[in-house]
Amino acid sequence: MAEIEMCEPWELFNLLNQQRNSVSRLAQSNYLCLFDAQEIHNYRTSHIITAKNIKQDADGSFVLPEAVELDSMQHVVVYDGNTGSLEAGGRAVDCARALAKTTFCPVRVVRGGFQRFSALYPFIRTEKIIYTIAELENLKIYPVEVTAGQLYMGDQQQGADLEILRDLKIKAVVNISESDAQEESREENQNVLIIPVADSVFCDLFSHFEKICSFIAWHFDSGSRVLIISKLGRSRCSAATTAVLMHRLKHTMEATLRFVIKCKPSARPSTILLRQLSDWEIHTLGSKMTDISEPHFLRT
Repeated sequence: MAEIEMCEPWELFNLLNQQRNSVSRLAQSNYLCLFDAQEIHNYRTSHIITAKNIKQDADGSFVLPEAVELDSMQHVVVYDGNTGSLEAGGRAVDCARALAKTTFCPVRVVRGGFQRFSALYPFIRTEKIIYTIAELENLKIYPVEVTAGQLYMGDQQQGADLEILRDLKIKAVVNISESDAQEESREENQNVLIIPVADSVFCDLFSHFEKICSFIAWHFDSGSRVLIISKLGRSRCSAATTAVLMHRLKHTMEATLRFVIKCKPSARPSTILLRQLSDWEIHTLGSKMTDISEPHFLRT
C-alpha cells in the first residue's frame, strides 16, 4: 500500500507545468494522474485542468476508472473541495486511501483542495473534461514556483509572455541573456535586470550573484513577485535561483539545489556554474559545505 501525503497547492502547480523538449509533460500517459473527488456537479462546474472525476458506488466507496493504470504512474494527486489535513478526513482522504491500494508511488492530497488552489491559480481551472494528445502537448506551460507567491523560474519565452506575467502577477524579471545588449540599470527600469552572461564554459555568473540577490531582495521587500529566466530555463536560470535561495535562507548548496531540482527536475546547472555555486557557498556560509567532485545530489 502506497503512502498518503499532503501536497501544497504550489507543488501541484509545478507538477502541472513541467515540460520536456518544450512539450507539456501532461501529454505523457504515465506522468500525472490527477483526481477530483468533489461531487459530480461541482466537478462539471469547474475543476483543475486535466483532472478526472472519480465516482462512488452505491455503498459510497470510490471506484477507480478502469482505463487508468495507476501502478505505472509517476505522480498521483487527489483533491476535493477543501481538505485541511489527513487527520480531518473527507472525500479526498477517503479517495486517497482507495488509490493507495493500487499504486506504488505516494498518493498526495492537495491541502485546501479546489477552493484554495483555484483561488491561487484561477487561470488553471476549466470545465473541459476530454483532451486530445495534441491539446495536451500544446497546453500553456507556466514558470515553476520556487517560493510561494514570490519567486518563479522559467525560460525566455515565458518571460516574454504578457499573459503569463499577468496571471502570476509578476512585476520584476531577472533575464540572464546571451545578448550583448547594454544592461538596463535600475534607475532606467526598476522592473528588469538584464544579466548578459552567455551559456558557455567561460561564463561568469558568480560576479553577478550579489546584484541579482540585491535586486530580488528589493522587490520582495516591495511585495513584488520576481521571475528569473534564461534561454531554456535550465542551467543559468537554476544556478541563479540556487544562489538567491542560498543567500536568503543560508542553506547549503546541496540542500538548496535539491529543492530547486524538486521544483523543476529538468533544471541542471552546468559544471562551470556548479563550481561558481560552490564558491558562492563559501561566500554566503563562510566555508565549503558541499563536495561537488561527485555531484550525486543532481540525480533525481
